[in-house]
Parts: sequence; structure tokens; C-alpha cells
Amino acid sequence: MERTLSLTVKVIGDVRNDSDAEIMSSEMSTIRSDAVLQEWHESAAYWQKHSDTIRSMFSPVTQALIDEAGIVAGQSVLDVAGGAGEPSLTIAGIVGPTGSVTCTDATAEMVFAAEREGQRRGLTNVLFRQCAADSLPFESESFDAVVCRLRVMFFPDPLAALREMLRVTKSGAAMSFVVWDKSELNPFSYLITDVTARYFDVAPADPNTPGAFRFAKPGALAGILREAGANEVKERVLKFQIGAPISPEQFWELRAETSGTLREKLAMLSPVQKDLLAQEAQEAVREFFSNGQMSIPAQMIIVTARKQ
Repeated sequence: MERTLSLTVKVIGDVRNDSDAEIMSSEMSTIRSDAVLQEWHESAAYWQKHSDTIRSMFSPVTQALIDEAGIVAGQSVLDVAGGAGEPSLTIAGIVGPTGSVTCTDATAEMVFAAEREGQRRGLTNVLFRQCAADSLPFESESFDAVVCRLRVMFFPDPLAALREMLRVTKSGAAMSFVVWDKSELNPFSYLITDVTARYFDVAPADPNTPGAFRFAKPGALAGILREAGANEVKERVLKFQIGAPISPEQFWELRAETSGTLREKLAMLSPVQKDLLAQEAQEAVREFFSNGQMSIPAQMIIVTARKQ
């Protein structure tokens, strides 16, 4: 089991010079990184529990990544920060027995969950590796395609991670990423946020720290890719329906369990408050459910590039 290191920070007065500022900035970056990793450690079991639903919800995103990266049979594909196994396990079916997929994640629990799911599906062409995106233990020019679905926003140092991903990508091969577009364009997010805001103060998100909408601004991720050295960088908007055969009650259970931030907030409420919040959240999304099927409009940004 991977051990998570913790830091104790002592405030020692005003920062007196640039060196002090750099040290404090580095410490704060490390603290944020540890916090993000700890959240994924604790979320892994819930992501595995809801893996079938999540696979259904984001299957259009997975297909878009496959199409944009030009993934075909026989290729070697790297899925960075693949979490509990997607899109790795779906891609495994595309590349077939003559190809392979390497599924990575920074947290051991997520890697174990992905491996168990791969075994459940009987897949033999998927490798699983615990590693951070900015420190990939692979030789340069190793992969025919590299993908990352809804995770680059959480990297502590996106530029370093993208440079690493470029390093292990073969010359001329594609890298494809998908990130959330603006929150206000995604009722999957803002409806729950609006409900929880009735119970908690919600601070504005810092665009420079890990978060779901970190790269929602057009050109944000594309700019970092260019800085990392990628070529033929392009982006497009992906509009689709987040769909799955679940009820509003099941949707709330999924959201309340897979989000570490939401779990932390719910833990501060009384049982009565939790029940009220759950009822309000289910009513807020009910218009997107019919006959046991969820269908919520969504908008994301797909960014694709090539290594020269």
C-alpha cells in the first residue's frame, strides 16, 4: 500500500525574500498535491462501486478520445491517470490482442480497482502501473498514442506532466485530452453545487490550483501543450448527453460518494440536514430523468496534439 506523506506547516512571519517565497510556494504546492492524492485514495472504492454507471455516463467522451487520437488495432496506448480503469479498458477492446494498453494512476487504490475490473472482464492486453503523470517510468518514444480523460485538471504541475507524456510518445503520434467546459454549461455540476451552496459557503475556484474546471477557458490547456513542445495543437467542443440507466436517487448516491469534496461537506451535516440536502439535490436534477434513464446535457473540451 502506498504511503501518503504529510507536511506540517509553521507560519514564521512575513516572507522576506524571493528564496523564501519560492520555498513557501513549493511547500504549498506539495500540500495541495498531497490533498488531491488523499482525496483519490479515499474515493477509489466508490469509483469501483459505480464503475459500470460511470463507464456508461462518459462513453461518448471515451469514443471521442479514441477518434481524436486515431487509436486502431495493434497499437500501444498509454492512459495517464486512468483511475478505476476507464478509458483504458474500453481502449483495450479497440487495440485488440495485437495491441496493448498501459493504465496508470498516482494512487495505488485506483490502480488496484482498475486491475480488478480488467480481470473481471477477462482482459489480457492491459498493463497496470502506479506512477505520477510527471514521472512516467517508461522509455522515451514508447507509445503510439497517449490519452487522459478528465484528469489533467488535477495535476499539481500540468506542464511537467505534459512534457513527460510527450517524452514517452512516439514521433508523429497523437496525444488527446478531455476537460470540462465551464461549470455553467454543465448541469451535472452546477445543479449540485447550487444545492450545496444553500448549506455551505462556496469559495470561488482558484484557476491556478487543481480543480474540475481549471482548463475550462478556451485555449488554456492548448497553451500549456504548446509550451510543453507539442505540435499541431487543436481543440474542439464536445457536446453530448451524460446517460445511464439510473434514478435521481442513484445519481445522488453516485455524486455524494465519488466526490471527496462533497463527502467532506456532508460529514459536517446532521442526519436531518443530510436528508434534506439529498432530497433537494434529487429534485434539482429530476427533469433529466425519465423511465429509469438519466440524460443530462454536457459540454467538454477535447485538446489534441502531436509529437514532432
